[in-house]
Amino acid sequence: MSDNKMIVFKPDTVILREGEVNEFMFKILKGHAEVYVGYGTKHESLLGILSEQSCFGEFGLLLKKPAIYTVIAFDEIIAFRISEKDMDDFILENRKNVLDIMKNMANSMFTMRFQIEMLMKDIEEFSKSGNINLDEKRENLRRSLRQYAIGNAYGHSFTPTASGFSFDKTT
Repeated sequence: MSDNKMIVFKPDTVILREGEVNEFMFKILKGHAEVYVGYGTKHESLLGILSEQSCFGEFGLLLKKPAIYTVIAFDEIIAFRISEKDMDDFILENRKNVLDIMKNMANSMFTMRFQIEMLMKDIEEFSKSGNINLDEKRENLRRSLRQYAIGNAYGHSFTPTASGFSFDKTT
């Protein structure tokens, strides 16, 4: 990967920030990263830890959309920074990572319909809740939206069941 840069991130460095567009994907070669939603707010939630060989930032690279999570270096990280023009080389040299990324995206498309149905049910419940004030309804709805978006981003599977749905990690 001729133009890719190997980058070292010190612990606690913000690598990717929720809400910002980042046009690079990263592959962790050494170290670990924490993934958060709502980082630095009262609703901060740790979603998980990424380890060696994990990739992140593919949504920004491929879609040029704002990140839906924040990634922070847990310990010292050595990572490849991959740009769109370097994707051909990355694909040739990292077939397993590319397959994982494709599976996550396919799973996102497959589960999107079900997630929309669940979200619509939540919206209906929030609108019928007479005993909750408007600000509380908005906050509950925001949390639901964030939950569905994060599930999509991380390849979580929301499977319909008789009692609602089950939430499983697919990768």
